[in-house]
Amino acid sequence: MAPETARGPVMTPVIAPPSIKLLLGESRAAWAYGRYLLRGLEHKQLPLGKRQPVIVLPGFGASDLSTRPLRMALGKLGYNVYGWAQGTNLGMNSKRKNLLVTQLQEISARHQQPVALVGWSLGGVFARELARAFPDLVSQVFTLGSPINGDPDANNVSTLFSWFNPNRPPTDREAFNQRIAAPPVPCTAIFTREDGIVAWQCSQEESGPMTENVEVQGTHVGLPWNPQVLAAIAERLPRSPLPGDVP
Repeated sequence: MAPETARGPVMTPVIAPPSIKLLLGESRAAWAYGRYLLRGLEHKQLPLGKRQPVIVLPGFGASDLSTRPLRMALGKLGYNVYGWAQGTNLGMNSKRKNLLVTQLQEISARHQQPVALVGWSLGGVFARELARAFPDLVSQVFTLGSPINGDPDANNVSTLFSWFNPNRPPTDREAFNQRIAAPPVPCTAIFTREDGIVAWQCSQEESGPMTENVEVQGTHVGLPWNPQVLAAIAERLPRSPLPGDVP
């Protein structure tokens, strides 16, 4: 059932998955990766960090290899950056959840401060839920083309996801609706209208005092090696308080 208000039930809007044209356009990510190999992510003019910890979570069907360009660039800017170290992301299960929680706790304790979470696609969904469960351990959340709003089926990977999660029940729209509200930490949703995997309308946060939506150009697949994505993150990461800062 949909959640109710004084005016009756609130229905999740039905949004179409990205068109075939946009899906085929994802092939441009290979060209963008070639550009990255030649030029890097143009990090030299961006604000520098002060060794704050950052964990970067990959999207569905991807591993830490896919986020290496973004992690390397953030490392060059002065952050302590970690991958998720769990191989290929094939969805959430109890073992993966426990490992993520342990990793977050250990990194926060190691650096004696909250950790920024960057999640690409499904990784962004994981990042938001970690922040919701452990807000004291998370400084900020950045989602990159993540399905966090609108219609949970407005994407072109639901069928593939079901293949790797054969016991997955039908989409629980009520649970999805309950996750739309951002966790109680600063959240930046980075999206592109050229996304051929997730409907761009579904990759944005609801307006609020601690949420922000940033539009970039490029494909969904290419978000981890997109210079505009790096710039959006690097410009906001320094806003996280450092140990000893007076509020």
